[in-house]
Amino acid sequence: MPTLQLPAQPVIAIVGVGAVGGYYGAKLIRAGHDVHLLLRSDYQAVRAGGIRVQSEIEQGFSIPPDQLKIYRDPGDLPKPDLVLIALKATGNGAYESLIGPMLKDDTILLTIQNGLGNEDQLADLFGEERVVGGMAFVCIHRTAPGVIHHIDHGFVKVGDYIRPGRPSAQPVPRVEQIADLFRSSGVRCDVLDDLRRGRWEKLVWNIPFNGLGAVLDLATDRLLSTDAGMTLVRQLMQEAIAIAAAEGVSLPADTIERQVTHTATMGAYLSSMQVDRRAGRALEIEAILGEPLRRAQLLNIATPALATIYQMARLIDPAASM
Repeated sequence: MPTLQLPAQPVIAIVGVGAVGGYYGAKLIRAGHDVHLLLRSDYQAVRAGGIRVQSEIEQGFSIPPDQLKIYRDPGDLPKPDLVLIALKATGNGAYESLIGPMLKDDTILLTIQNGLGNEDQLADLFGEERVVGGMAFVCIHRTAPGVIHHIDHGFVKVGDYIRPGRPSAQPVPRVEQIADLFRSSGVRCDVLDDLRRGRWEKLVWNIPFNGLGAVLDLATDRLLSTDAGMTLVRQLMQEAIAIAAAEGVSLPADTIERQVTHTATMGAYLSSMQVDRRAGRALEIEAILGEPLRRAQLLNIATPALATIYQMARLIDPAASM
């Protein structure tokens, strides 16, 4: 299968210009890259006020409206070489309508969404040869349309998509090209030799802190401050590691300790699902909790804590009453 590559100066489209898409999009624009933003509800506010990044660990900055290329209709964008997808996973049902109209034959798709299954859905719709997976390790919130509060971290990991059941391959040049785009914009970006391992490593964090954060409405520091909280966090992490192992993904022995230590530096951080619950938005339950649970059930892996948190999350999901 031929491998798609990026040109030296790619046209970049961003779909999902919330906290993550807005932050990395603004970084790319500031570095001089040709970036086009597809917006829906925030279109008028960003058109009037631009994008503002307020950071607690680096110098904040703004991109004024006259330096932004923004669109409401995906058919109006110039055909991009790279589409960066930063939608909430609850919006994956709109993949075809949002992404399809902007594609050309050699457009590459990079998803930096949470959870499992995003790359598989994109591959089914648009062809696996287009798909690259990524993970954003950043503490960040959108506080208003076009206003992004950056709290901590900010690095990205990217890896080429390999269909489930196929052997892993060495990173291909386009992945290094994408990594270089981020690096040239002041964003640390690591290339993964195994995207599946990267996904599961992040899920070891996302399952407990997004799941418990949403269900209990507790920030990360509260979850780590009691024996009961630590017990739940560690059990959910252990279950995630067990599912990964059953899928053939072996994680380092110190994964749990590293994740706990890393989280302790965040302070009173509210996970994205916790923020979404407070705002009355749909929760990324299926991508972060449901898909790992379904895989555990197929593999006959016992995950009692994950099963309980999943059902509780479904019970409190604001979208359930819509």
